[in-house]
Amino acid sequence: MKYSFVVPVYNRPDEVDELLDSLCGQDLADFEVILVEDGSTEPCRNVAERYARRLDVHYFAKPNSGPGQTRNYGVERARGEYVLILDSDVVVPPGYLRAVDMELQAAPCDAFGGPDRAHPSFTPMQKAINYAMTSFFTTGGIRGGKKKMDKFYPRSFNMGVRTAVYRQLGGFSDMRFGEDIDFSTRIFEGGYSCRLFPEAWVWHKRRTDLRKFFKQVHNSGIARINLTKRHPGTLKLVHLLPAAFTLGCALLVAGSPFCLWSLAPLVLFAALVGCDAAWRERSLRVGGLAIAAAYVQLVGYGSGFLRAWWQRCVLGRGEFEAFRKNFYK
Repeated sequence: MKYSFVVPVYNRPDEVDELLDSLCGQDLADFEVILVEDGSTEPCRNVAERYARRLDVHYFAKPNSGPGQTRNYGVERARGEYVLILDSDVVVPPGYLRAVDMELQAAPCDAFGGPDRAHPSFTPMQKAINYAMTSFFTTGGIRGGKKKMDKFYPRSFNMGVRTAVYRQLGGFSDMRFGEDIDFSTRIFEGGYSCRLFPEAWVWHKRRTDLRKFFKQVHNSGIARINLTKRHPGTLKLVHLLPAAFTLGCALLVAGSPFCLWSLAPLVLFAALVGCDAAWRERSLRVGGLAIAAAYVQLVGYGSGFLRAWWQRCVLGRGEFEAFRKNFYK
């Protein structure tokens, strides 16, 4: 067997149903699917059983330990030459596995990953959040499948690794946020090859409202400092930009009672984001929501980064994360 899809699941039976249905449409059949329930209160066992005749699907349940350790649990039981790590809230297009296979035949590598997109059926908020995570104005486009990068660090929503390499590196660490970048960094540190497969993309639902989105990106900002502590020298200038944006916003807002023109840069940024998102999605509503999503993405990440910098670099405290008790609420 060549491929093993490994999917950690936490209270998402409906989305698992959509993912499994999309896997039934692949034009390559040499794969298995491993679903690992991570202490869910809404299990997807019945969903998995419905697909037993259409897919080589295996269902496991375990106590909650976070996505990284749950993926490791699944890979321990995988039989494929490559493990394909997907989030449970993605849907794969019919040509996904064919695109992966063609890339590996053309130029084999040890690890790889692909970009994500918003499906036309997604809600306006989901499209706006997807825009905020992939736009040039927010992330420089590096999350949207940009090809010209010195190194490509696969993300866990769409990642492939040679199974032997995965096991040799010990899989994902115990980090609950940033664990995919930690793993990708260790892949490079181990001397293994890693590439972007631009045509192996998925539809990714991400968060469904701005409050949940803020919690996610705030923890991503915290994770960047945690990653820097684990892997000295990996902090780049681009990682500082959301923090600079956050401080800039605070200064401009603070100066607005004395000079309203100080808000002009914020209005200009909002106009650029809103127009670009509306044009890309052909929707004024998505354009308006994208403005809010972009500010949440940048300020959420930037504030998390600054918080962790103060806690870890100034006060010398250990690793931490935010919203531990209510992250999914």
